[in-house]
Amino acid sequence: MELSFGTTSHGAGRRMSRTRARGLIGGGELRRRLESDGIVVRCPSNKGPPIAYKDVERVVDVVEAAGLARRVARLRPLGVVKG
Repeated sequence: MELSFGTTSHGAGRRMSRTRARGLIGGGELRRRLESDGIVVRCPSNKGPPIAYKDVERVVDVVEAAGLARRVARLRPLGVVKG
């Protein structure tokens, strides 16, 4: 409580800009990868690759090691909807 005033991160945060991420992988390729993992994608375009974001497992490990929070569940995405 003293270290963080009772708060912790609410997401992993970005490791690069969305523009840079789009230059690394095309939207169509990203869509194919998500769908091959069983994730349903419903989106009118192929913009905005989520590879711009940090690895959430590493972020959770750091938060847990710092004693700010403890993991209670692991969620797996079922779908992506953009529109």
